[in-house]
Amino acid sequence: MVANSPLMSWVYRVMSGRGFSSLLGLVEIAIGVLIALRPLWPMGSAVGSGLAAGMFLTTLSFLVTTPGWEASLGGFPALSAMPGQFLLKDVVLLGVALWTAGEALAARAVAPVA
Repeated sequence: MVANSPLMSWVYRVMSGRGFSSLLGLVEIAIGVLIALRPLWPMGSAVGSGLAAGMFLTTLSFLVTTPGWEASLGGFPALSAMPGQFLLKDVVLLGVALWTAGEALAARAVAPVA
């Protein structure tokens, strides 16, 4: 999917698929830790949620660029099960990222200033 994306295809000229996968995993873990820090650091959690939203918007852009449109269903926008289901989960995760950003910003607004 990355190789077919005009937004992300440059990555494979810089690093291998395995290297990019490892880097992406580390970034996802760091974002998850930032989001989880909301009780201690609401602004850091809001930043993590914003980064997650950006990541999910990027992967949702693959819906348009990934080959695999199901011809038997009329082609675009009917994506076959494998890339389609994998990518559509990011719609829900984008919503969750925006929700956690709102919660973190609200927590920041009521947090006592030390």
